[in-house]
Amino acid sequence: MRLTAIDIGIVALYLVAVAAIGLVMQRRARVNKNAYLLGGNTLPWYALGLSNASGMFDISGTMWMVMLAFVYGLKSIWIPWLWPSFNQVFLMMFLAAWLRRSNVTTGAEWMLTRFGRGKFADKSHGIVVVFALISCLGFLAYGFIGLGKFVEIFVPWSYVQPFLPFDLPAEFVPHFYGLLFTSFAVFYSILGGMSSIVWADVLQFIIMTVAAVVIGVMAMNNLEKASLNVPEAWKTPFFGATLEDLNWTGIIDEVNDKIQSDGYSLFGIFFSLMVFKGVLASIAGPTPNYDMQKILSARSPQDAAKMSGFVSLVLIPTRYLMIIGFTVLALLNYEQLNLESASGIDLERILPSAIQNFAPNGLMGLILAGLLAAFIGTFAGTLNAAQAYLVNDIYLKYVNPTATNDTVSRINYTTGVVVVLVSVVIGFFAEDVNSLLQWIVAGLYGGYISANVLKWYWWRFNSSGFFWGMLAGIVPALVFPYLFDGLDLYYFPLLLLISLAGSLIGTFTAPPTDEETLQSFYRNVRPWGFWGPIAEKVKAENPEATENKNFWLDAFNVVIGVLGQMCLTVLPIYLVIGMDTELYVTIGILLVVCIILKKTWWDKLNTHNAAIPKSEKEPLITH
Repeated sequence: MRLTAIDIGIVALYLVAVAAIGLVMQRRARVNKNAYLLGGNTLPWYALGLSNASGMFDISGTMWMVMLAFVYGLKSIWIPWLWPSFNQVFLMMFLAAWLRRSNVTTGAEWMLTRFGRGKFADKSHGIVVVFALISCLGFLAYGFIGLGKFVEIFVPWSYVQPFLPFDLPAEFVPHFYGLLFTSFAVFYSILGGMSSIVWADVLQFIIMTVAAVVIGVMAMNNLEKASLNVPEAWKTPFFGATLEDLNWTGIIDEVNDKIQSDGYSLFGIFFSLMVFKGVLASIAGPTPNYDMQKILSARSPQDAAKMSGFVSLVLIPTRYLMIIGFTVLALLNYEQLNLESASGIDLERILPSAIQNFAPNGLMGLILAGLLAAFIGTFAGTLNAAQAYLVNDIYLKYVNPTATNDTVSRINYTTGVVVVLVSVVIGFFAEDVNSLLQWIVAGLYGGYISANVLKWYWWRFNSSGFFWGMLAGIVPALVFPYLFDGLDLYYFPLLLLISLAGSLIGTFTAPPTDEETLQSFYRNVRPWGFWGPIAEKVKAENPEATENKNFWLDAFNVVIGVLGQMCLTVLPIYLVIGMDTELYVTIGILLVVCIILKKTWWDKLNTHNAAIPKSEKEPLITH
């Protein structure tokens, strides 16, 4: 083990700091349900943005992205569109404000504002609750076991065991480390709720930013003494129909096998399908996880939009500075890396191996604190989301709707502990339930897009259509992996058509949502899309009411925003590897993007985010 007393001290100081934040925020969180789950809607947008960025800076994703950068170079910047990473731009331009104007506590509660009450409305609410809880439990379980495996690399059990009165079989060592470190996340998130999560995340993001800057500087210093030996196509983000020009033969031959096994060789087709799916997933809105909870915690619709934009601004350059830094260090010193695994060379081990080999004493503690912060921040945010659905959408809806604040506080604590215990149990059996959880979560996500696009943009879409659309998407998504080989991206169009058919059939075999619910939703949320009949009824009540006609402006802003997001991605890469001309061009484009969005987005946040008054006498609400 290379950790020194300085490294251990830095990690310990970080853990004590986040625990202290939970204690400080406990009193504020006990005020009421809203204070615990949403921070009382008092948290500043920039703190929420840093918190959301911290939650997205997860270690598993960073390990994967370091591997992608190592193999694909600048072409790797497109592959995170699989998530899709540009969904933050859609949220920034219009969806975050729409969601915040709903004034709800969770994504499941949002369903009631859109579809009202009734048989299928309750089923739609229920299926979102199930989706959220299964997703949260899955992410918590694998965050728990992933954290343990990561720590085990740097702190072997043989070093720790002599200080303990017991021994453990090798297969349970990661679980011990997982329990130890996630207990800090459990402590501060359960005590202080959303407020402690956000302020702990701000601290964590500062640590990760310092670590990223140091790694980037180390890589730049190493490049002054040596040059990268990579294919020429590695240094350009542009691509053709295939990746034939990205040939590692004679450099690192096994990388060619990785490109083949990934299924990205036909990159033109892959990219087209990725954009198609990504746009649909983005306009469907966020899934019910910690990202949605941060949006609902914003003070106002304007703050929700600012927060979503701020996420990209702070997360992408910082994360890619760390990614390209580790990638450069790994390329320059490839022979020193230990990438052997039971199945051969494992390129996803580049990140932990690079840390072990290249981080000096003191800096290793800072990096480990930053990466532990990434784990713990994601874990805490996901735990808070699970608590929100259990307390708000099950306990307060079905068990005790008139619960006092003290009762709600106790239930928050209890559900937090129960969720963690269940996720830990799942983690202990991770090898056995991995395929089951992946099967269920993949199915839920597969059925998500069609129904969730229609709910925003089409007035006639009802709770029956939502329920059957989700179900028609989930079932084939669970079956298709056994029928088709290759990436799920390639059978996504068929899955989309089946889910869309379920949505339409369900919609037209049931009556529309009652008009009062639709008008209330339209007045508050003010979506654009196919809302003509409802817009006319709202205008009949208030002749001064105007429709949202910002579709083309929002679409333009999305395109400009994605361009800006990609500039933020390549900027640290060009900086570290010394491509000065490309760096200056990128900075110039980014400045133009900022000027445009200042006029077309920032300056219009107040005027474009006002709810429609119910009558002429009712004041126009902007916050």
